[in-house]
Amino acid sequence: MYEDSPTPKFTVSEFLALTNQTLEYALPFVEVEGEVSSFKVSKGKWVFFDLKDADSTLSCFMTVYNLRQPIEDGMKIVVSGAPKVTNFGKFSFTVSNLKPVGKGSIKKSFDLLKEKLEKEGLFAPEKKRKIPKNPAKIGVISSVTAAGYKDFLKILDARWGGIEILVANTGVQGLKAANEIIRALQFLNEQSGLDAIVIIRGGGSKDDLALFNDELLVREIARSKTPVLTGIGHEVDTSLSDLAADVRASTPSNAAELLTSDRAAELKNLKNLLSRLNFFLSEKIDASLSANQKSLEKIKDLLLEKIDSTLSLVEKEKRTLSALNPEAVLRRGYSILSGKISPGALVEIITKENLIKAEIKNVKPRTPLS
Repeated sequence: MYEDSPTPKFTVSEFLALTNQTLEYALPFVEVEGEVSSFKVSKGKWVFFDLKDADSTLSCFMTVYNLRQPIEDGMKIVVSGAPKVTNFGKFSFTVSNLKPVGKGSIKKSFDLLKEKLEKEGLFAPEKKRKIPKNPAKIGVISSVTAAGYKDFLKILDARWGGIEILVANTGVQGLKAANEIIRALQFLNEQSGLDAIVIIRGGGSKDDLALFNDELLVREIARSKTPVLTGIGHEVDTSLSDLAADVRASTPSNAAELLTSDRAAELKNLKNLLSRLNFFLSEKIDASLSANQKSLEKIKDLLLEKIDSTLSLVEKEKRTLSALNPEAVLRRGYSILSGKISPGALVEIITKENLIKAEIKNVKPRTPLS
């Protein structure tokens, strides 16, 4: 600067530096909304486009790395960053991040990135992992003041309870939220013992939920070592983060339901199971007793039959023995003679009523009775 001049004078470099210093002080970080035109990517590194409205045009510059949601001419977007005058004297806006706004632009950006990531296999079904039921420990990414987070905790505790929760409090809305969620994912993946990571965000407008279509966030979810469950928005809202997650819940409340069993329902099922088991065992016992009763009846019949047969045999033997009884012979009029049968020998004769001793006079052969 030339000090003797009443009007400030600068070299070109000094003037540009002062102008940028003034801009940096006055507008260190701003958001500008407009329609994209003249979009192009140079050397795969630099992105150039104009942002315009009905009356004016703003030249924008950014790196490919910061282009995390695809854009094209005609789309309406919000960019965040800072204004700057280049060394070539051109006024430009350096973009740090952007997001599509409006239903049509959000849908177009969604479709462009979805097609790109699908070709890479990022959403392939075979890559999906199961989320364990009733996990012991989970990580949760959400704003702890959000209604969706509170609903999630309420239902989680009411259904099962006892789950250890490690919470990463992040923004879930705005241009900075995607980076916060990415850092939270990286942090939780470094923790041990987590069964799942849950990303929670309640309902909102398409503009509010567009951050979950951020390319770097979607890729971070897909590469997570720990299975990821998303509960973002309402049932009709499907983000690219949902597609990259292992399991998608329709709402934060539904995420809690997918994670846990219903305690009341489980108790009811257990009671029903015990009732059915009791009925089954009762039937088996009755059937067994019935079968045993038949067997006992059969054994009883066999025993009675055997007893009857034995009694008949005994009776028969009894009659035979009775017939052979000497007393029975004497009662029929016969006599019993004992002693040596020879002439001159003394013998004893037993009759029904008498005991007789006699001498044998003569012995001769007998002719059988006809």
